[in-house]
Amino acid sequence: MKQHQLFISDTHACAYLDGAKARTLFVDPQSELTVADYGELIDRGFRRSGAFLYRPGCERCRECLPTRLSVDRFQARRSQRRIWEKWRSAETIIRNPTFRDEHFALYNRYVDARHASGGMNDISEQRYLEFLTAPWCDTIFVEFRFEGRLAAVAVTDRLPQGLSAVYTFFDPDYAKLSPGVFAILWQIAETRYLGLDWLYLGFLISGCQKMTYKSEYRPLQLFDYSRGQWLSHEERLPRDSTIGISSIGASHPGSGLTRE
Repeated sequence: MKQHQLFISDTHACAYLDGAKARTLFVDPQSELTVADYGELIDRGFRRSGAFLYRPGCERCRECLPTRLSVDRFQARRSQRRIWEKWRSAETIIRNPTFRDEHFALYNRYVDARHASGGMNDISEQRYLEFLTAPWCDTIFVEFRFEGRLAAVAVTDRLPQGLSAVYTFFDPDYAKLSPGVFAILWQIAETRYLGLDWLYLGFLISGCQKMTYKSEYRPLQLFDYSRGQWLSHEERLPRDSTIGISSIGASHPGSGLTRE
């Protein structure tokens, strides 16, 4: 495995847990990274934000646990099956990761409605693209449309072993259709379509409600920092009725799938 220069930040306020302090471990921003490097690092618990690869570097706290889903063993819950069906008439278009006014307008609508106080709004066009993409990364912008109207965009990274769900933003008018859930279900289906193994979902943080949704997708693996390996924690998750994998993922929903 290729060796990378790592740096650790000073102590700063935790972005997820109120009152907590955090440190961040990140790969040297001057490194000449490749998609293969990214694939290795994500399997060591790193995530991407823009061109930065990082993971928590806290000395004692282990609340932020990287997650990945085995797509071939995924079992859809009944609620997820219902959401999948609601989006069957949606059109899916896979776009290259370039700037589009329509995407940027949707991003701003989403952030204003969902994260108005989080410092993510009122950014420039350049900063928006820098947040979602990296020059060395294989990223796609996946559009979901109803009758031509843009409902959601799922920013997704393609890796040698799977896909990574980076960021999804959507029209607040479609919130009742759970576009965030559907985006993950689509990414699961796409990962299977590509013959790959894993969908990386980011950090599961039990003390932060907005980050616990990842436990709804099973069988989930969590990265153990101390052992340096992925472990199954399904026995720790609540049981619920499931529907077999054939329920979704055999084909993409929608009136058509366009690959740019």
